[in-house]
Amino acid sequence: MSIIIDHVNYIFGKGTEMEHKALRDICLSIPDGQFIGIIGHTGSGKSTLMQHLNGLLKASEGAIYYNGEDIYEKGYDLKKLRSKVGLVFQYPEHQLFAETVLADVCYGPKNQGLDKKECELRAYDALKKVGFPEDLIYSSPFDLSGGQKRRVAIAGVLAMNPEVLILDEPTAGLDPRGRDEILGLIKELQKTENMTILLVSHSMEDVAEYVDRIVVMNKGEIFLDNTPREVFSQYKELEAIGLSAPQVTYIMHALREKGLNVSEEITTIGKAADEILRALGKTGK
Repeated sequence: MSIIIDHVNYIFGKGTEMEHKALRDICLSIPDGQFIGIIGHTGSGKSTLMQHLNGLLKASEGAIYYNGEDIYEKGYDLKKLRSKVGLVFQYPEHQLFAETVLADVCYGPKNQGLDKKECELRAYDALKKVGFPEDLIYSSPFDLSGGQKRRVAIAGVLAMNPEVLILDEPTAGLDPRGRDEILGLIKELQKTENMTILLVSHSMEDVAEYVDRIVVMNKGEIFLDNTPREVFSQYKELEAIGLSAPQVTYIMHALREKGLNVSEEITTIGKAADEILRALGKTGK
């Protein structure tokens, strides 16, 4: 197991007027190489949970194990953990600061103590992985488009050679094409690098299309944890906590009610098109 979260609780603002329990008895096992979507309404605890995984926040109670080691054990190297469990924040382009793209992506490896040559080799490799244009490597990151900035920010984490990549709303503010490109490259990283991916998202369509497993957070607790098909089949339960299924799921239910023999468990547009064509061919319509 890559990460085990064992009965984790977290109290925000402990001892102040703002005190509240942000995480409640969270237990999760995250195996190597899995692509997991973390969904929930604002304030559900999903981002707070992600910040525990590389030690940015420390649990009030419970334990977190990374590759069998307790990250709260005295003397545990949190700096090393953060190089292995990379976190890309929402609007990561706000974190860009260096004069050039290359210098920005080199920042993480440099903090790992690598020499200049190794830092640059890692940076070039990471930028190639995210499909960043070679002719812009020496440009200022502030002159790039939103999608290009997002790629640079992701490359900056990849340059540290993480085993786990956590992305908090990585497509926020991007147009549909940019969103598909970013999520496509993340899925490719999972496949080619066997990287564990945790994607925090508000988009039901995105998680339905790309992830292997969905964890639904509600009021600091795990509400559901299953495959996209199983989670979205419980769309009424999701609606009760302020969420929904992908739009295509509702379309398939409506078609079924109209008498078309289609599966109601379809969650992506591509599979829905295939299913509708199959059903129309079968019914002769």
